[in-house]
Order: sequence, then C-alpha cells, then structure tokens
Amino acid sequence: MQSKAKTVEAYLADVPAERRAALTRLRDLCRELLPDLEETMAYGMPTYGRGADVVTAFASQKNYIAFYAGQVAIQHHAEALKGIDCGKGCIRYGRPEALDFAVARSILQDVAARHEAKR
Repeated sequence: MQSKAKTVEAYLADVPAERRAALTRLRDLCRELLPDLEETMAYGMPTYGRGADVVTAFASQKNYIAFYAGQVAIQHHAEALKGIDCGKGCIRYGRPEALDFAVARSILQDVAARHEAKR
C-alpha cells in the first residue's frame, strides 16, 4: 500500500497505531546508522539514499512491515532471519514484535558498509 504522505512524519502518523512504535524505532536506526543519506518519501514509503539511488526503505503494508535491505544484506543475515518471511531484497514482519532491532541494526550496518564501499 503506497502512502500519499509527503513527509516521513506524516507517514508515521498515518500508520496503524500497533506498528507506529516499531516503524519509528526502525526510522531512528536508519537515521543513526546512515547519517549521510537523505531521508525522503519515495514509492509511497520512507527511503534512505542519494537522489534516485535508494539504499534502504521500510513500509507498513496491509499484512506486514516491510524492510527493504537488499539481497546481499539478507543473505549475510540468513541465520538471524530464520523463520522470518524474506524475499529477494525485502524482509516481511507479520507482527511488529517480530522485528528484532539488534538484527535490524546489524543489517543496517551491513547496508552502510556496502554503501560506503561504493563511494
């Protein structure tokens, strides 16, 4: 579900209350670990990147929280993500409490390191 929100603050205000705390915490991690990336709304969700180059994103979908970390980061954390629904580049958390923030931190550190290596 794509949001029409113009800002991340407006996006978070619109998400279901039971997901807001988890998404806010994920946002805080993105801002902490990816300080050189721009936080924008693109594709109807909060994204972090430079211009059209989106490095990571997250979204409140109809039945889950989606965390777009990329295929490499998901492969690197396959053991920690056992039992979590993952696609090629997306991690899907059916319940907000399933989102392990220590794992999310490690994934974002991986994303940051790969982004830095590209520069």
